[in-house]
Amino acid sequence: MSDISSGPHHDPGRYEIRLKGHLDSRWAAWFDGLSLTNEKDGTTIICGPVADQSALHGLLQKVRDLGVPLVWIPHSYNGCKQHGPDEHLLAGPAREGLAAYTGIWWDLGESGTP
Repeated sequence: MSDISSGPHHDPGRYEIRLKGHLDSRWAAWFDGLSLTNEKDGTTIICGPVADQSALHGLLQKVRDLGVPLVWIPHSYNGCKQHGPDEHLLAGPAREGLAAYTGIWWDLGESGTP
């Protein structure tokens, strides 16, 4: 007898939700056991696997209900073999960084300094 799938199988995505401000470790239970890490820059990272889009929406509702500003949500998934789980970056911040560095190099070239 063969196993028949009842629908598409999706691996859970891994999310690192960065919030402005520090949260105590007691909030981990409220966030379904995801890990909480307070960073030196004054943000908290909520990290771990999220089963599906519905679970992600529930997690984001909890962030909203907490009233803490959301800073960033990079996403990685198990099928991605091109990057590590924390190496995906957003196009907007990458574009801004490249523009800033381009401007710096342009200004250095304009002043005639070697």
